[in-house]
Amino acid sequence: MPRLFLIRHGETEWSVNGRHVNPFFYIPLTPKGEQETTEKAAQLVGEGKVIDPRNICTLPALPSHVITESVREWDYGEYEGLLSPEIQARNPGWTIWKDGCPGGESTTEMCFRVDTVIEQVREYHRKWLEKGEGSRDVVIVAHGHFNRVLIARWINFPLSLGTHFNVEPSGIAILSYNHRNILEPALNALNLYAHVGLD
Repeated sequence: MPRLFLIRHGETEWSVNGRHVNPFFYIPLTPKGEQETTEKAAQLVGEGKVIDPRNICTLPALPSHVITESVREWDYGEYEGLLSPEIQARNPGWTIWKDGCPGGESTTEMCFRVDTVIEQVREYHRKWLEKGEGSRDVVIVAHGHFNRVLIARWINFPLSLGTHFNVEPSGIAILSYNHRNILEPALNALNLYAHVGLD
């Protein structure tokens, strides 16, 4: 069955300290993030490995790469750069999962954007499954909140249930389908190969 590999970017300074990052602002990986990403790529990507290039492209061609704003992080608006306790001091009881972000994206806007990405992936998968067009798998490298929303929406849950999925830096989620049926989306793995430590 076709799969979606949903990968969270590696560790950044802001992912370590919990700041809400502007989706249009580049935060580089930490040296640890670079090292872990490099090590995981060697471990996971290659012929016969978890992410096999034969399943994401027709060799010898490279897979098509699409860089798109549609998989950017949630737009935190006025809360960009703040820690959750700082946001709570401004707006007690706030939660991104029900309130969205003033000056940024609402939950409705975020849900629509993620659902649009899911529709595109499912159409790609449908063409492979029904017509043998393209390749089997899709890989998306994105961000924490975006990935949590995508996981929830993939399995037909409300956006708000994304709060229950922890997505670690460099972690991989594998999304696919049950019973060879594209109408039965499933979560097959979460935080695969992530460093889930207690530090």
